[in-house]
Amino acid sequence: MDDTRQTQIGLTQLGREVAAPASPEEAVLERVPNPQADTLYLARFTAPEFTALCPVTGQPDFAHLVIDYAPGDWLIESKSLKLYLASFRNHGAFHEDCTVAIGRRIVTTAEPKWLRIGGYWFPRGGIPIDVFWQSGPPPEGLWLPDQGVAPYRGRG
Repeated sequence: MDDTRQTQIGLTQLGREVAAPASPEEAVLERVPNPQADTLYLARFTAPEFTALCPVTGQPDFAHLVIDYAPGDWLIESKSLKLYLASFRNHGAFHEDCTVAIGRRIVTTAEPKWLRIGGYWFPRGGIPIDVFWQSGPPPEGLWLPDQGVAPYRGRG
């Protein structure tokens, strides 16, 4: 995609050198037109090395995120998603807040037909916390594969 076309659809990061955002609030999550908007399908992003900070101790928390969405008129631009997710590395929030906030931000930006996010958090203090959120019931006829993350037994 050339610079003129990127500018026309509002992209500011794709194909450009971009500094990592300091926080999720500063991160720019971008979207692109969906050339298959008339088709019901599922797109999946997997972030197996997601990191945020515990808001109490400041220690790192790690998760394997799986984001499934049925695009409508827009797709999430993947470089902007990568930068958005990286912005949590210095952000203090509980597992539940991170997981749900990411799902809601994607819904606000891309306006998908449906979205679900699974946050499979590695244990701290001996307890893994898995967080699941979806935007509503899935559309009828949407193929929903398993998210592929096993229940905790030393995640891998």
